[in-house]
Amino acid sequence: MTTKHFSVLVTGELNVDLLLNRIDSFPEIGKETLAGSMTLALGSSSAIFASNLSSLSTKVAFVGKVGADLFGDFVIQSLQKKNVITEFIIRDTQLNTGATVVLNFGEERAMVTHTGSMEHLTISDISDDMLLRSEHLHFSSAFLQTGIKNDLALLFKRAKDSGLTTSFDTQWDPEEQWDLPLDKILPYVDVFLPNKAEAMFLTRTNSVEDALTQLGKAGNIIVIKLDKEGSLSYHSGDKLFVPSFLNTNVVDTIGAGDSFNAGFIHKFIQLKTVAECQTFANLTGAVSTTAAGGTSAFTDLHSIMKIAQDKFAFTGD
Repeated sequence: MTTKHFSVLVTGELNVDLLLNRIDSFPEIGKETLAGSMTLALGSSSAIFASNLSSLSTKVAFVGKVGADLFGDFVIQSLQKKNVITEFIIRDTQLNTGATVVLNFGEERAMVTHTGSMEHLTISDISDDMLLRSEHLHFSSAFLQTGIKNDLALLFKRAKDSGLTTSFDTQWDPEEQWDLPLDKILPYVDVFLPNKAEAMFLTRTNSVEDALTQLGKAGNIIVIKLDKEGSLSYHSGDKLFVPSFLNTNVVDTIGAGDSFNAGFIHKFIQLKTVAECQTFANLTGAVSTTAAGGTSAFTDLHSIMKIAQDKFAFTGD
């Protein structure tokens, strides 16, 4: 039997975020807008999830692809600082590491992304040995990863056949085509984690309730993130709404959804109930908004729980 070396294997895109905060307005063609602050941070849904999950004391490894450049150095070093295992990250001298410029205006944001190396990760880069050394597989940002998008059903089936539990967050489709065969993918996904807009677009429905019902026909545990409202889940015929932990002093919302995912999976792999997973996910999503960037609020479990207690009066574990 292969030894399990880590709890969660994260597969997905890697890039940096250049965060521009305190801007007066979104840019207009032919005009210049000033930003009061600028931060270079670890970006990508997958990397933020992996980093924050590791900070919650879960052992995490990452498989992805970056360029042999300064941004690639930054990504790997950032993950290593959060104790994420990076031995499976491929460095390609022919590619550039992806980058996203993020404009934050209040609680709204706009983004421009150069996908770079993230388009070139393929299912062949994920070996059976990597899966067998893991207990859980997480994948996100399907629409940015054209090299693997059409093989997602096969990837999740391989993971299930290897005895792993699985989770999936599609993230936004920049082309807004929403062309994923969820009926083939979701039977192999234990936890599906879209936000409310993504859920409705993926199902071509006009309400969160309708989206949840439709996704529940193919999936196992469906959890829809409702931004400041909280989250709504569907499992074994039961729907559950859990209200949010309200942050009245939001720094920015980058990575809040990925932090929600990290909180949910942290509890899920401990075999907690859906309600417990959902509550803790709401908490970690809220904690994320207390600092700039998707990972700044997540240093270690003790510090995270202190923020939870001080800002949100959370007294659980």
